[in-house]
Amino acid sequence: MIKKVTLLLFVFGITTMQAQTAKGLLDEVSKKVKSYNNIVINFKYSLNNSAENVDQETRGEVTLQGNKYLLNLMGTEQMYDGKKLHVIIPEDEEINISTLNEEDGASVTPSKMLTFYEDGYTYKMDIEQNVQGRKIQYVKLIPIDSKSDLKEILLGIDKQTKHIYKMIQKQNNGTNVTITVNSFKTNQPLSKTLFVFDESKYSSYYINRLD
Repeated sequence: MIKKVTLLLFVFGITTMQAQTAKGLLDEVSKKVKSYNNIVINFKYSLNNSAENVDQETRGEVTLQGNKYLLNLMGTEQMYDGKKLHVIIPEDEEINISTLNEEDGASVTPSKMLTFYEDGYTYKMDIEQNVQGRKIQYVKLIPIDSKSDLKEILLGIDKQTKHIYKMIQKQNNGTNVTITVNSFKTNQPLSKTLFVFDESKYSSYYINRLD
């Protein structure tokens, strides 16, 4: 009995230590991200579900400044000015404008993609990989909400720069979404109108105001 109790205490101690270590690393990442005026990220986006025979890969770019962002992905542009989200679809000549609820903790928006893990997850250290001489430490995040569509998230962090290198979202339906950072630039000279929607540029577009 004493041996069993000792073993349980040992396992609990290891788990607690891993959580504290993971939290310390995530806190460093969050502090680093919030120290920049803006961030420009080029990334590879992969979506895979072997059961559904789905395997897609594309590239995208996102510019982040505070809670504002400009995302280009899969031929669609999303621009959030801090109040309204503008989804511009050139192929259909359509624009959808809506109010974004930033308090919705369930949604991982581009403006939260580097800090979303601060709430709603338990975490522990996972494997470490060597990627072209860079040490990438993975942290496994498990959603606290048992009804979440997400099974787990693996967050790969560059141990030297404290920047996120890769994010792997594993969903309960077998779908895996992987975002790999190709370039991470900070404090770039940005146009003052980058996050300003100019309706006059889209005179031929159908504008759908959702609220």
